[in-house]
Amino acid sequence: MALIRWQPWQELETLSRQLDHLFDDLTPVSRNASPAPHTWSPAIELKSTDTEFVLRAELPGIDARDLDIQVTRNAVAIAGEYRSETKQDDGKLFRSEFRYGNFRRVVPLPVAVRNDQVKAEFDAGILTLTLPKFVSDRPQVVKVNLPGVTTESAPEVAQDNPAAPVATAAPAATQTDDVWAEQAA
Repeated sequence: MALIRWQPWQELETLSRQLDHLFDDLTPVSRNASPAPHTWSPAIELKSTDTEFVLRAELPGIDARDLDIQVTRNAVAIAGEYRSETKQDDGKLFRSEFRYGNFRRVVPLPVAVRNDQVKAEFDAGILTLTLPKFVSDRPQVVKVNLPGVTTESAPEVAQDNPAAPVATAAPAATQTDDVWAEQAA
């Protein structure tokens, strides 16, 4: 029986080459070619407040007239086109990585919005959409008062179970201050 010597560095090189081939096959951009125009979509940022969403999209070098923005109650679709320049120069173009052509990005929203009250701004290549939330989808804080308890009374003992204290309501500002003071300590 012949012994085969283990060479870990050679195996690592083989693994590295196989991973390079795998990623070359998965990515649409090869090292020597320019990016495919249909693979690009704008980067977005979605912020939420109590009353609205603010969606920002990076669209450098595109004109507002080349944008198509559609808002439904549950999603925002941004489509547009990068137009190529039509002027001719005497110089030859060796390589261009500029993107030309159409793009489309659909952003799903976590809650329904009022799509008839959307505000849009487009400045310096940044599209900003303000999307108001439906009133029913806004977070609400409701103060619950227990029946038979006044805000000035001290904790009492329940009639049925002498060991169980009855919940009392203190002024809201005092409860909030106490909670913040406990967390800060």
